[in-house]
Amino acid sequence: MPRRQLRVTGAAEAPLRAALRALRTTLDVPDAFPADALAEAERAAATPRLPDHDATDIPFFTIDPPTSVDLDQAMHLSRREGGGYRVRYAIADVAAYVTPGGAIDAEAHRRVATLYFPDEKVPLHPTALSEGAASLLPGQVCPAVLWTIDLDGHGRAEHTDVRRALVRSRAKLDYEGVQRAIDDGTAEEPVSLLRDVGTLRERLEADRGGISLNVPEQEIVERDGTYELAYRAPLPADGWNAQISLLTGMAAAQLMIDSGTGILRTLPTAPDGAVGRLRRTAKALRVDWPHHLPYAELVRTLDPRQPHHAAFLQECTTLLRGAGYTAFSGGEIPEHTLHAAVAAPYAHCTAPLRRLVDRYASELCLAACAGAGVPQWVLAALDELPKEMAEGTRRGNMVERECVDIVEAALLKDRVGELFDAVVVDVKDREPTAGTVQLTDPAIVARVEGGPAELPLGERLRVRLTRADPATAKVRFTPA
Repeated sequence: MPRRQLRVTGAAEAPLRAALRALRTTLDVPDAFPADALAEAERAAATPRLPDHDATDIPFFTIDPPTSVDLDQAMHLSRREGGGYRVRYAIADVAAYVTPGGAIDAEAHRRVATLYFPDEKVPLHPTALSEGAASLLPGQVCPAVLWTIDLDGHGRAEHTDVRRALVRSRAKLDYEGVQRAIDDGTAEEPVSLLRDVGTLRERLEADRGGISLNVPEQEIVERDGTYELAYRAPLPADGWNAQISLLTGMAAAQLMIDSGTGILRTLPTAPDGAVGRLRRTAKALRVDWPHHLPYAELVRTLDPRQPHHAAFLQECTTLLRGAGYTAFSGGEIPEHTLHAAVAAPYAHCTAPLRRLVDRYASELCLAACAGAGVPQWVLAALDELPKEMAEGTRRGNMVERECVDIVEAALLKDRVGELFDAVVVDVKDREPTAGTVQLTDPAIVARVEGGPAELPLGERLRVRLTRADPATAKVRFTPA
């Protein structure tokens, strides 16, 4: 998960674009697709490999931001006779368009994942596929990997089926519209059941000690010649929708473990030092965290609509560091299979238009469910995939960190020399006069240095802004 979601709106775009362009150059971010990949994408869009099973009679719908056109997932929810629920989840079948060893495949392995900048995105696949033929756009018949997961009355998975199928989404919905329709009682049952199933799955997540962070979307807007921070707090519908994806990822992991071949998304338990730092951040943001209260329980008490809670939730994602991919085959199940935040084995399989590994996970699950052999092109890539994904994740995280620095520098660029209230949340071991402060307003984390004395860890400190340069993505403070 990204540490922060950022987008720039209004007049604030203009002064940031040059810095963001320079960042893309510095990080050697892929630009246009090679001509052979574009040509291959056009051919594939016209002649995909189509499945035999036809599920176009199921009225699927998608839930995405209003402007999204790279739609990986579509769902349909229904009640089962005798009790419980049936979740049908269609995932874009990228393998129907991408030939192993071809030009698109080679470029996807170079890119690994779609990169998101505040002003644009750099896609994993040519847009003829990712925003066209392979996207589950409304009214378009598409090949998909169709998951059918039957749940009992408590939301627990009882049976999973995975197969290729033709699907057609009927509607492209957005989170606010779904939330409004559910709240006012106008949503049709396949949509209204999202609350029922999502709430049950959230309850099960809490019971097993899992954590879903309702990380707000951070907007940088320009008003009256200055920059301000604004947050878009996630709606309950965001969380319910995420639970469907988590359910599928957990089912995928179990299929892989049972078959003895797969690739899991794993995360170790956060070290004590990381939790300690988060406690200091909570203090800085005036978030009450009693020592007896476990982290997972604290997160569920936070309201992302409150600015200090929103900023704290942003920092909570630091505990997700250390996530990786674990591949295995031949029936040798790895020792560590859990994802600490999910509190269960988990696999990435629901975003193949935007993430390389998901295409391979779909093939592994299709083979496991059918009791068939795994395609050779999947087995041949399995050993290298964790390293490729690690490098792609590293680049994505770097893009995100640098974008955050650029935007925060732009936010503060006209306030150099001003004093701010902050709390010291980190002190360098070998240089105790330097460290990190969390500003209380605006909610920014930045480096502090140059003071005459050791920084008081966990204590409030008055700091002066000495540098805020969007061109170099640098923000610096010194003790006042």
